[in-house]
Amino acid sequence: MNDFWNNISRYPRFFISSLTGLILVILTPFKNLFKIKKLRIFVIIGFLLFIAILYAIIINMVDL
Repeated sequence: MNDFWNNISRYPRFFISSLTGLILVILTPFKNLFKIKKLRIFVIIGFLLFIAILYAIIINMVDL
């Protein structure tokens, strides 16, 4: 029974490390785009546009 609870206690650590790895893998291409000066402005504008659209969607969903 001790092994069972030991395994259960490992799941949160596994979840956090898996999620961290996934985020790093997803963000690596954007980090590489920042190295190219011409594309840097497009990445920044795209990120700001994404945040603005997400904000507008959430505001409309909660009907404010």
